[in-house]
Amino acid sequence: MTRVAGLSHPLTGQKFGSPVAPGTGWPEDPARALSPVAQTAADVEVLAAGLTTLAEVEGCSSVCRACPRLVAWREAVAVAKRRSFAEEPYWGRPIAGWGSETPRVLIVGLAPAAHGGNRTGRIFTGDRSGDWLFRSLHRVGLAAQPTSVHAGDGQELVETRMVAAVRCAPPDNKPTPSERDACAPWLDAELRLVLPTLRAVVCLGSFAWDVVWRALGRQGIDVPRPRPRFRHSTAVRLEAARLPGPGGVETETSDSGGSDLADPPLVVMGCYHPSQQNTFTGKLTEPMLDAVLARAAAC
Repeated sequence: MTRVAGLSHPLTGQKFGSPVAPGTGWPEDPARALSPVAQTAADVEVLAAGLTTLAEVEGCSSVCRACPRLVAWREAVAVAKRRSFAEEPYWGRPIAGWGSETPRVLIVGLAPAAHGGNRTGRIFTGDRSGDWLFRSLHRVGLAAQPTSVHAGDGQELVETRMVAAVRCAPPDNKPTPSERDACAPWLDAELRLVLPTLRAVVCLGSFAWDVVWRALGRQGIDVPRPRPRFRHSTAVRLEAARLPGPGGVETETSDSGGSDLADPPLVVMGCYHPSQQNTFTGKLTEPMLDAVLARAAAC
């Protein structure tokens, strides 16, 4: 691995190499210098299954090297950089889940942006998709600040947690099926630990929608068959979400933030991803995003 040294962190002024070595003082770095490193998909499966705390999941997932194509890409981006960030160090590692340890709301995205989370070290931080998401989260009461520019900037999520289905920035924002599956045990480990308090899962885009249903099934939850199709503002209520076995399921679509889903055991919600393509074209508007997140907050 090539590591470029000697660039100052924009918030702390401390110098870091790119990619950042674990345990060297990057704000909110969940790993230690000796955190276990998964080198293969099989390693991920074994390691994730044995983790008992979110801190362990965050630390181990943030140093994972199981997917050679993703490792090479994320680190090459961290060395080459975008011109506008040429004087900043890049995180260049997998992005761990972030937020409350006892969340009522879980937000699941596709993967970190090459010059967003892959640069800042925090999911949905430092890019335009994140700008949209955090403004909306703040408006509905799920984030302490309307902006998130870098790990360590004081942002906090309120009873909410964010994760990426694939934790490394992928080329062209398109992970392969094998990379999706290799990363799945990290999400499984987090779900196992947060399910007792979880009330809503917001899936940003169809990729996250598919990944979430697979993950819930692996938790022993009785998910609907056939799987509900992804649509913006679709909400699927799982009546017996925390126990394996039969459970009633209701599916509905609404553009409002009504109270008909008050206090369900678990609601899986679809939302268009706040990508520039969706926001620039008007496919996703701020009121549309606010309505989904407000509904999740009310669960």
